Amino acid sequence: MKAFIYLFVSLLLLTSCREKPETPDTAIRSLTGQETEGLDPDRLARIDQMMEEAIAEGEIPGGVALIARNGQIVYHKAFGQSDMEQGTEFLKNDIFRIASQTKAITSTAVMMLWEEGHFQLDEPISKYIPEFENTGVLETFVESDSSFTTTPLTTPITIRHLLTHTSGIGYGMIDGDPRFRKAFVKAGIIDAFTAEAVTLKENVPKLAQMPLHHEPGAAWTYSEGLDVLGHFVEIVSGMPFDEFLKSRIFDPLGMEDTWFYLPQQLTDRLVPVQYKEDGSWKVFETDIFNIDYPIEGARSFFSGGAGLSSTARDYFVFLQMMLNKGVYNDVRLLSRTTVETMMANQIGDLWKGGSNDFNLAFSVVNDRGVAQGGLGGPGTFEWGGYFNTQYFADPGEQVIGILMKQTQGNSGDQTGWKFKQMVFASIAD
Repeated sequence: MKAFIYLFVSLLLLTSCREKPETPDTAIRSLTGQETEGLDPDRLARIDQMMEEAIAEGEIPGGVALIARNGQIVYHKAFGQSDMEQGTEFLKNDIFRIASQTKAITSTAVMMLWEEGHFQLDEPISKYIPEFENTGVLETFVESDSSFTTTPLTTPITIRHLLTHTSGIGYGMIDGDPRFRKAFVKAGIIDAFTAEAVTLKENVPKLAQMPLHHEPGAAWTYSEGLDVLGHFVEIVSGMPFDEFLKSRIFDPLGMEDTWFYLPQQLTDRLVPVQYKEDGSWKVFETDIFNIDYPIEGARSFFSGGAGLSSTARDYFVFLQMMLNKGVYNDVRLLSRTTVETMMANQIGDLWKGGSNDFNLAFSVVNDRGVAQGGLGGPGTFEWGGYFNTQYFADPGEQVIGILMKQTQGNSGDQTGWKFKQMVFASIAD
């Protein structure tokens, strides 16, 4: 892939200039004060060892880890190589495809408009996108031509259903049911990653014609509902979705490295996706989508479910705003009361017996999860992304953990659960 193939000498030169200079920030400090913030430096050092062992054993090629406590970054390190074939080292300010970590940001945009009184959460989405008036639950499916019939809904899809993945909408290429994957392909629906000249305005009405897995509110099914809500934000705000996020969230919070499509001056900081083949890490390529979508193509599809790229530092800022009940560095995006509503369990017992519930933006650790251990305290909110990124934030302990990797395929990666477990085991106050 030409975007990532360079001569070795050129890589050395680029590496020397990729690191973004440190800038003053009253909310962030360097790797000092770990003990002041109640974290044991010796226990945090276990994370270094864990990451280095995972790289040596071929579980991952590397990544970037960030830990914050009480609003202060106390651990921010890069490990391994972002391109093993070219010998490029990971850097702390590398930009990653965060995929489904986009969802929480889209949910925040929706709730900002909700605060302004534009709509109620239990209004039907068809009020704003009429194509959803005729959506139904899958009844029959014909394998030979991917045609289907549906049963009319007794409950309309609401904005709340879309936020909580209870709408019944499927998820195209990653859907667990092959019938839905085939139906989406036949309809020409774009799931997330594309360099083609597609817009939400074109894609979402097609999505409305797809069958549902179940009646809205009857079950939890991971879905493209947040893509629908990205278009909903455009309709309600009168702004393209990317412009809304930039002007209302990213610029006010100082998230200058978070974009759907990277400006030219940032493209060299996007790290390649790697996969493991015959014991070696190689740059990932696929015919299913353009892996270089953040830096190539039409730059027109603003996927609210999976389209953004970002850094560990930028995503920390977003999570800290949530921990701060809607405010960061004197910039308030949401009311404390709105954040409390967002963090409340919205799906009841749909994940029966599970360690997590789901709110209006995140998966949330419940009492069963606390008892399980290693997941954080009650109310710890979390999620991850398709290219192997993850985050969690514990309101009670005021701890944030972010682990950014960029891989595909099964390599036996155990760093995700180990990182989380070790972060909480480092709390010493």
